[in-house]
Amino acid sequence: MTANLLSLPHDLPVPQDDGGADHLRGGHLPDVALRATDGSLVSLAKLKGRTVAYAYPRTGEPGKASLVADWEAIPGARGCTPQSCDFRDHFSALKALGVDHVFGLSTQTTDYQKEAVDRLHLPFPILSDAHRAFALAARLPTFEVAGHVLMKRLSLVIDDGVVTHVIYPVFPPDESARQVIAWLEAPSRAGA
Repeated sequence: MTANLLSLPHDLPVPQDDGGADHLRGGHLPDVALRATDGSLVSLAKLKGRTVAYAYPRTGEPGKASLVADWEAIPGARGCTPQSCDFRDHFSALKALGVDHVFGLSTQTTDYQKEAVDRLHLPFPILSDAHRAFALAARLPTFEVAGHVLMKRLSLVIDDGVVTHVIYPVFPPDESARQVIAWLEAPSRAGA
């Protein structure tokens, strides 16, 4: 069985920056429509204003085992639920800092994601890239576990379809939104 999905173990391994997201900063995102948990189709490339999108491997389901027994030993794997909760808890702060859209992003199906949105009371939709069209077109960093190709955890600040800032790797995952907020509040960002 999965441990408490809302908490993180103290000895969680730290993911290393493998350079897998270096190419994203300053680039235009590919125009790929993704199904959102609110029923809409969203292309991150076409959204106007500032968008924050965070990618994660997969949220766990209460009472169900992880994909593999050593899930917590994989650097960057554990922490998807706490990451989503951090964005939930700081959603208003992000909006106050001029963020027009917030999205989670994973390779899970929309039905799977809807359960997490409802259970966690997320005030924003999650985007499904179940066929990995967006991940492949954007060359997002991924890893494979038990036959599943999953996204590595990262946060993107996107302005009118262009990636302005990338946080990769994200650690600890339960401070992901706060890392974005710290960048948005940085003195060098004033007036940006």
